Amino acid sequence: MSDAAILCVDDEVTILKCLKEQLKRCFGNRYIYEVAQNAEEAWIVIDELISEEIKILIIVSDWLMPGIKGDEFLTQVHQRFPKIVTVMLTGQADEAAIERARREANLYACLHKPWTEAELQQVISTALD
Repeated sequence: MSDAAILCVDDEVTILKCLKEQLKRCFGNRYIYEVAQNAEEAWIVIDELISEEIKILIIVSDWLMPGIKGDEFLTQVHQRFPKIVTVMLTGQADEAAIERARREANLYACLHKPWTEAELQQVISTALD
Protein backbone atom coordinates (compact mmCIF):
# COMPACT_ATOMS: atom_id res chain seq x y z
CA MET A 1 0.00 0.00 0.00
CA SER A 2 1.14 3.50 -0.77
CA ASP A 3 2.37 5.86 1.95
CA ALA A 4 1.50 8.98 -0.07
CA ALA A 5 -1.90 10.59 -0.63
CA ILE A 6 -3.73 13.07 -2.82
CA LEU A 7 -6.72 14.78 -1.20
CA CYS A 8 -9.59 16.30 -3.18
CA VAL A 9 -12.02 18.73 -1.53
CA ASP A 10 -15.28 19.78 -3.19
CA ASP A 11 -18.85 20.16 -1.98
CA GLU A 12 -20.18 18.33 -5.06
CA VAL A 13 -20.07 14.53 -4.72
CA THR A 14 -20.08 14.04 -8.51
CA ILE A 15 -16.95 16.20 -8.85
CA LEU A 16 -15.16 14.23 -6.11
CA LYS A 17 -16.12 10.93 -7.74
CA CYS A 18 -14.88 12.16 -11.12
CA LEU A 19 -11.57 13.46 -9.71
CA LYS A 20 -10.92 10.21 -7.84
CA GLU A 21 -11.69 8.07 -10.92
CA GLN A 22 -9.47 10.19 -13.16
CA LEU A 23 -6.59 10.18 -10.67
CA LYS A 24 -6.83 6.39 -10.30
CA ARG A 25 -6.78 6.00 -14.10
CA CYS A 26 -3.76 8.30 -14.41
CA PHE A 27 -1.67 7.12 -11.46
CA GLY A 28 -3.04 3.69 -10.50
CA ASN A 29 -2.06 2.40 -7.08
CA ARG A 30 0.88 4.78 -6.63
CA TYR A 31 -1.13 6.96 -4.25
CA ILE A 32 -4.00 6.88 -1.80
CA TYR A 33 -6.90 9.03 -3.04
CA GLU A 34 -8.97 10.70 -0.32
CA VAL A 35 -11.97 13.01 -0.68
CA ALA A 36 -13.76 15.49 1.56
CA GLN A 37 -16.93 17.51 0.97
CA ASN A 38 -15.78 20.59 2.89
CA ALA A 39 -12.80 22.06 4.71
CA GLU A 40 -13.92 20.73 8.09
CA GLU A 41 -14.06 17.18 6.72
CA ALA A 42 -10.72 17.75 4.96
CA TRP A 43 -9.01 18.62 8.27
CA ILE A 44 -10.30 15.35 9.75
CA VAL A 45 -8.88 13.42 6.77
CA ILE A 46 -5.57 15.34 7.00
CA ASP A 47 -5.25 14.52 10.72
CA GLU A 48 -6.04 10.84 10.08
CA LEU A 49 -3.49 10.56 7.27
CA ILE A 50 -0.81 12.24 9.35
CA SER A 51 -1.53 9.99 12.35
CA GLU A 52 -1.12 6.99 10.01
CA GLU A 53 2.19 8.49 8.80
CA ILE A 54 0.88 8.90 5.26
CA LYS A 55 2.44 11.84 3.44
CA ILE A 56 -0.06 14.20 1.81
CA LEU A 57 1.49 15.27 -1.48
CA ILE A 58 -1.24 17.38 -3.06
CA ILE A 59 -4.56 18.91 -2.08
CA VAL A 60 -6.94 19.80 -4.90
CA SER A 61 -9.63 22.10 -3.51
CA ASP A 62 -12.71 23.69 -5.00
CA TRP A 63 -12.91 27.46 -4.56
CA LEU A 64 -16.63 28.03 -3.96
CA MET A 65 -17.67 25.92 -0.98
CA PRO A 66 -20.01 26.56 1.94
CA GLY A 67 -18.32 27.75 5.11
CA ILE A 68 -14.89 28.65 3.79
CA LYS A 69 -13.61 29.48 0.31
CA GLY A 70 -10.92 27.29 -1.22
CA ASP A 71 -8.25 30.00 -1.20
CA GLU A 72 -8.72 30.51 2.56
CA PHE A 73 -8.62 26.74 3.21
CA LEU A 74 -5.47 26.27 1.09
CA THR A 75 -3.82 29.20 2.90
CA GLN A 76 -4.50 27.49 6.25
CA VAL A 77 -3.09 24.22 4.85
CA HIS A 78 0.03 26.00 3.61
CA GLN A 79 0.58 27.66 7.00
CA ARG A 80 0.47 24.29 8.79
CA PHE A 81 2.00 22.10 6.07
CA PRO A 82 4.15 24.19 3.69
CA LYS A 83 5.36 21.14 1.75
CA ILE A 84 1.88 20.09 0.56
CA VAL A 85 1.29 21.19 -3.04
CA THR A 86 -1.94 23.18 -3.41
CA VAL A 87 -4.16 23.18 -6.49
CA MET A 88 -7.42 25.10 -6.78
CA LEU A 89 -10.35 23.87 -8.85
CA THR A 90 -12.92 26.45 -9.81
CA GLY A 91 -15.84 27.29 -11.97
CA GLN A 92 -16.13 30.85 -10.70
CA ALA A 93 -13.14 32.06 -8.66
CA ASP A 94 -12.30 35.66 -9.29
CA GLU A 95 -8.77 36.61 -10.29
CA ALA A 96 -8.21 38.28 -6.90
CA ALA A 97 -8.91 34.97 -5.10
CA ILE A 98 -6.54 33.08 -7.40
CA GLU A 99 -3.83 35.71 -6.92
CA ARG A 100 -4.36 35.66 -3.14
CA ALA A 101 -4.00 31.86 -3.16
CA ARG A 102 -0.80 32.15 -5.21
CA ARG A 103 0.67 34.56 -2.64
CA GLU A 104 -0.66 33.11 0.60
CA ALA A 105 -1.09 29.39 -0.14
CA ASN A 106 1.81 28.99 -2.60
CA LEU A 107 -0.82 27.87 -5.13
CA TYR A 108 0.80 25.58 -7.68
CA ALA A 109 -2.01 25.64 -10.27
CA CYS A 110 -5.62 26.56 -10.87
CA LEU A 111 -7.81 24.18 -12.87
CA HIS A 112 -10.99 25.61 -14.32
CA LYS A 113 -14.21 23.59 -14.42
CA PRO A 114 -14.81 21.76 -16.63
CA TRP A 115 -11.25 20.43 -16.74
CA THR A 116 -9.98 17.58 -18.89
CA GLU A 117 -8.36 14.41 -17.60
CA ALA A 118 -5.23 15.38 -19.57
CA GLU A 119 -5.08 18.78 -17.77
CA LEU A 120 -5.50 17.09 -14.38
CA GLN A 121 -2.81 14.52 -15.16
CA GLN A 122 -0.38 17.17 -16.38
CA VAL A 123 -0.86 19.42 -13.33
CA ILE A 124 -0.49 16.53 -10.87
CA SER A 125 2.47 14.98 -12.73
CA THR A 126 4.44 18.23 -12.95
CA ALA A 127 3.61 19.08 -9.32
CA LEU A 128 5.03 15.74 -8.20
CA ASP A 129 8.27 16.12 -10.18
